[in-house]
Amino acid sequence: MNKITSYNNYDPAPVTRLEGYDDQAFGGRDRIIEELKSAISGKCKDTGRDNLIISFDLYPGVYKEEILSMARELGADTIIDVETAAKPEKVRMKEFEDFITDDRVFGVICHKNVQSLYDSEAAALLRERIAKERGPIILIGFATELFARADIHVYCDMSRWETQLRYRKGMPNWNCSNTDAPFLTKYKIGYFIEWRLADRYKREHFEDMDYLIDSHIMGVPSMVAGEAFREAIRKVAARPFRLEPYFDPGVWGGHWMQDKLGVGRDQQNLAWCFDGVPEENALNLGFGDTIVQFPAMDITLYCPRPLLGERVHGRYGAEFPIRFDFLDTIGGENLSLQVHPLTEYIQDKFGMHYTQDESYYILDVDEDKDNYVYLGVKKDVDKAAMARDLRAAEKGSISFPAENYVNKVPVKKHDHLLIPAGTVHCSGAGCMVLEISATPYIFTFKLWDWDRLGLDGLPRPIHVEHGLRNIQWDRDTDYVYDQLVHQEMTVAEGEGYKVERTGLHSREPIEVMRYSLEAPLEVECDDSVIQANLVSGREAVIESIDNSFPPLTVHYAETFIIPASVGRFRLVPLADDVKVVMASIRK
Repeated sequence: MNKITSYNNYDPAPVTRLEGYDDQAFGGRDRIIEELKSAISGKCKDTGRDNLIISFDLYPGVYKEEILSMARELGADTIIDVETAAKPEKVRMKEFEDFITDDRVFGVICHKNVQSLYDSEAAALLRERIAKERGPIILIGFATELFARADIHVYCDMSRWETQLRYRKGMPNWNCSNTDAPFLTKYKIGYFIEWRLADRYKREHFEDMDYLIDSHIMGVPSMVAGEAFREAIRKVAARPFRLEPYFDPGVWGGHWMQDKLGVGRDQQNLAWCFDGVPEENALNLGFGDTIVQFPAMDITLYCPRPLLGERVHGRYGAEFPIRFDFLDTIGGENLSLQVHPLTEYIQDKFGMHYTQDESYYILDVDEDKDNYVYLGVKKDVDKAAMARDLRAAEKGSISFPAENYVNKVPVKKHDHLLIPAGTVHCSGAGCMVLEISATPYIFTFKLWDWDRLGLDGLPRPIHVEHGLRNIQWDRDTDYVYDQLVHQEMTVAEGEGYKVERTGLHSREPIEVMRYSLEAPLEVECDDSVIQANLVSGREAVIESIDNSFPPLTVHYAETFIIPASVGRFRLVPLADDVKVVMASIRK
């Protein structure tokens, strides 16, 4: 049996509380309609006009009918769906085919803007019609500000994770008819095209937003005034915070998170927990009794410098560069054998700026069995034979003999294994992995998946040819033990504390430090955002040195983010055996 203590204090729905804006947030459909009616009345009185334009601007994935049902109650003379000006689906798919590609998983990052989705002639006619209308008019759809500047701009937001759940339930892509398409197809169009265009548009219009509607929960919307929302983002970008984690089963998933964190017990297993991926996670803001959930990516888009730090923003732009997630194989199976692309490969093939360097921090293991991670090729490996066997396994001719070609590295709790891009790897069964990586998180070339089908009953995508072009054959047994495992180095030690550098590799941009604490310790952000996890101990507190932000209490296995603007802060252990792993971007 696994001996880890179950603390029963993991919070799967953390809320960041904001003071002073309780009257600026509105929970529920009726309160939203009441507030918008009042705003329309006030705007008519202030401007002396009755031909106001009220727009409901929808991020792709928001259910239009739900928003439309509220819009109809506002008493407007005319409601116009701007998406009637969209290019026909076949035309759009043809124009975007170079970004969609014919691969099951991978596309190319789209560099276009949202205007490319709309027919220029149809859009011009719609603008003419809007200009001629009298009386209040409501616009609804994606990118309403392309058609007219709204007097009251209501932005309806959605996290990528909720969008994915809706894809699984049958929702098609934006203005598409692909209801029955495989999830991977919908996700690919979302990831490479829709979300890129939508985020570029959103970033240009944060200051225009008079209200933001959270429509994550069907039938239970909430809304916050635009200035309160913007001020909330600015405040969050200056204090430690947690995201709302999400959990997902997988073909190799285990049961540690269900047993030890008390989450997802209605699922057959849990493979993943994404507790530190702002691109996909949401953040819960508490305004009095009202909780407003919005994409955590909004913080990166609106406040990139205070969140990331000047030097990190200078290197990455408005992209969050560090990703934390859990991989649970305790009671489960091996992950797929895989490799991540080299930087030049991901740039040339997929249009990404940087690649998925990563590492495995072993949070826990199944103490009743031998535990290991597959890492690097064996010394003097026969490259031609390995390539031949991988290709044969992909065709189903053989089961790939992984142990003939790949090292099995024994692991124990709190080991940290470094995995620069190009290194063959996967976690074995019996490990609870905190994966610390760069953020291009879908670029995994699966080499072998142990003869398994996915949970959908279909063969999981294998990318042997991509993988073979990226495997670094010099990452052999000697290299692995010399540079990728047991790289811990003590950098500071004193009464009640020890600080160790545990990684990452010189090829990787992320620095990881482990703080073992019996007493409070001050830590410096050093102009970089920090992503962290309490990897040991019941709880700890992140305190301000100068009372500039409220303390954040974190519990065992919880991931949290410390913006670069925090500067110096204090780590306070509230239990024995407290260990915190912190990742930042190295200079």
